[in-house]
Amino acid sequence: MHATSFTPLRILARLWASLTPRRIAINLVVATIAAIALNPIFDTPFLSVWGRSIFVGLMLLVAFDIAGHWPSRWLPRWVVQVAAVVIAAPVATGIAYLVMVQGDLTSFQRNEGLLWGFLSIAATGVAVGLTLALGALYRERDAQARSQALAFALERSTLEKQALDARLRLLHAQVEPHFLFNTLANVQQLVESGSERAGPVLKSLIAYLRAAVPSLAQSGSTLGHEIGLVRAYLDLMRMRMPDRLAFEVSMPPALAGLPFPPMALLTLVENAVRHGIDPSETGGRIEVGARADARQASVEIWVRDTGVGLDDKAAPGTGLTNLRERLKATYGDAAQLQLTDEPPHGLRATLVLPDPSPQFNAANAANAANAADAGAAR
Repeated sequence: MHATSFTPLRILARLWASLTPRRIAINLVVATIAAIALNPIFDTPFLSVWGRSIFVGLMLLVAFDIAGHWPSRWLPRWVVQVAAVVIAAPVATGIAYLVMVQGDLTSFQRNEGLLWGFLSIAATGVAVGLTLALGALYRERDAQARSQALAFALERSTLEKQALDARLRLLHAQVEPHFLFNTLANVQQLVESGSERAGPVLKSLIAYLRAAVPSLAQSGSTLGHEIGLVRAYLDLMRMRMPDRLAFEVSMPPALAGLPFPPMALLTLVENAVRHGIDPSETGGRIEVGARADARQASVEIWVRDTGVGLDDKAAPGTGLTNLRERLKATYGDAAQLQLTDEPPHGLRATLVLPDPSPQFNAANAANAANAADAGAAR
């Protein structure tokens, strides 16, 4: 009961808010044009016709807005608004003429000129009012359709982003134990064999885990952090096979802050150790590098080894498969993972990522000068 008693007040508040200066100005312009068109058939001065036209126009606007805010259970809102305009036109015209004759209804009915004027203004009001009302309803419906389309597009984009985030978390969860179990298995082999290198290897393992464990819970990383993780991992692997592994890591300092998928570079380095250096009788060398290409607006990160090379018959491993999935989910088609043979034997894995910011373009010019200082040759 309380809410119903305040419904007219809310309707009046909405009505007042809808009567914007722009709508009133348009109403005045249309009323003026109608008065100019009707003036030749009237004997009264133009100001009298103009005043009646303005009054009728304003009443039609008010009726249209009230019908738009008035609750209706049985009819669509647009039907109520059109009916309000049709009814308001003769009613408003009659009020204007009753005011002009000071309420003398008898003299109004007996004056053919007044009756003709009433019919002319009322008919014009109905015709013009319906035209404007239907136009306004069409524009309103079109705006609502566009608003709904934007809302649906936004909701779909949000759902797609949520699905993408869930997919990335799943792939990342599959990668984490893959690295830890492989590394621990390598250390276990040295410890069980009683090797003197077990102590230094465990020390390197601790350094590696200190760099790796924080990355496991992160959804994003930087190239500089991933380079540090790769150094720790290669230090650990070199202690496991000191006579069979050499490595060099270089990176222009300007690329240290480049956003980079966590553990992605380590996937390529571990793949080079397990499938390139380990199977080789003489071991080999691993080179890790990066450069920015300003002309292509891209960044290249590569891992090159001189191991046994690419085996075309071997099935793709979990690490590379997950890496391709993560790149696809993060960058779409803008990122590439390229695997090429490295003569006379070996493999080069290259990540081509889109340049996320113009600040990294400066690294392209500094590549040659900084490459030697950025890495530590092993």
